[in-house]
Amino acid sequence: MAKRSHRKTSRGKKILRIVLIILLILVLAIVGAAVKVYLDVSGSVGNTYESVDRPDSREVNFDEEEPFSVLLLGIDTGDLGRNEQGRSDTMMVATVNPQENTSTLVSIPRDTYVDIADEGTQDKINHAYAFGGASMAMDTVSEFLDIPLDHYVSINMQGIQELVDAVGGVDVNNDLEFEQDGHTYNFGRIHLNGEEALGYLRMRHEDPEGDYGRQARQRAVVEGVIDQATSLSGVTQYRGILDAVEDNMRTDLSFANMREIALDYREAFSNVDQLQLEGEGFMQGGVSYQQIDEDNLAEVQETLQEQLQ
Repeated sequence: MAKRSHRKTSRGKKILRIVLIILLILVLAIVGAAVKVYLDVSGSVGNTYESVDRPDSREVNFDEEEPFSVLLLGIDTGDLGRNEQGRSDTMMVATVNPQENTSTLVSIPRDTYVDIADEGTQDKINHAYAFGGASMAMDTVSEFLDIPLDHYVSINMQGIQELVDAVGGVDVNNDLEFEQDGHTYNFGRIHLNGEEALGYLRMRHEDPEGDYGRQARQRAVVEGVIDQATSLSGVTQYRGILDAVEDNMRTDLSFANMREIALDYREAFSNVDQLQLEGEGFMQGGVSYQQIDEDNLAEVQETLQEQLQ
């Protein structure tokens, strides 16, 4: 009986040892996968980094979870095969406040008539990027909204298509039935792939609200991408997301900045207040512009300034 018991004990130790080895292998595999993901992400994000020359801009301390602002630029260089520097077809400003756990997303009409920073001229706000890249666009928008602009993120139209496909498409609530680029967009909740999303973003001539309607669709697609990218399915598709980002996005946010934002600011992204600058159209020299309503502008400026305190 004693020998049989010893044999069972030895067999039990062997089984336990095998289990421990299997667990160790699994842990190493998980750690290895995590390291690979980390290296993939840091490498891809590093390739998107492009600094701007703005010596008078402030520096945000992300370690201290300070509020920050970022200019979001949708550039038309990847649209319809164009490859010049292009204009910022989409312009939004996001302010993120981790103390209040809130974010604000403001759409700026691309035809807004403003003073172009460092040029001494007045023109459409989206021409600032064409004249002087991200730096001039940031300075122009900063002066117009009377807030510090801390960072920028730009992505071209081809990148938006690839990004939407990478996250598995986006769901939006469509309140206007229309056709664009061979696609039909039905009324109600619809799912869009990358190509469909581009058509959805481009349409404005059939919209009774014109460019304002298009800006609302832009915000809906941006929110849809964020929702998908931060979901479990988005995490599992990280490689495709990184490829789309690496090839088509530029930003002055470093990988360390993005890591801190993802870890310490994530709750602020769950509560997004959307604002729209609005005004009246006018013609000058045969060119159409938008003059933003002064009261509307003052209200938006105050909201953003409070967010950044």
